[in-house]
Amino acid sequence: DAAVVPIVMDGKGQPLDVGRITRTIPDGLRRAVAARDRGCAHPGCGRPASWTECHHILPWEQGGETKLSNLVLLCKVHHRQIHSSGWSVRIHDVLPEFIPPKWIDYEQRPRRRALPHLVGV
Repeated sequence: DAAVVPIVMDGKGQPLDVGRITRTIPDGLRRAVAARDRGCAHPGCGRPASWTECHHILPWEQGGETKLSNLVLLCKVHHRQIHSSGWSVRIHDVLPEFIPPKWIDYEQRPRRRALPHLVGV
């Protein structure tokens, strides 16, 4: 009952990808997601990273991996919204994009949160 799991590490030895062996987000991976998203990534939300949860974009139970490109930070409100209201999220050009349901935007144009360090650039 053993498994060999390749783990991708950053330069400081922190895990950035643990594949399918665990659904739990290691601290180093959470820090990497927080550095990328800088808080709840949902457009219009300003909640800080300390108020967020990591969400598997492709659910772990459906084969989604526990890696940076499959995780996004969401506050509890937006985490529930993603699971229940028809919104979806994807990573595009390294950043999270949110696709609204058709009842909000018939064309389902992707939306991104404006990052504070990029405003006015």
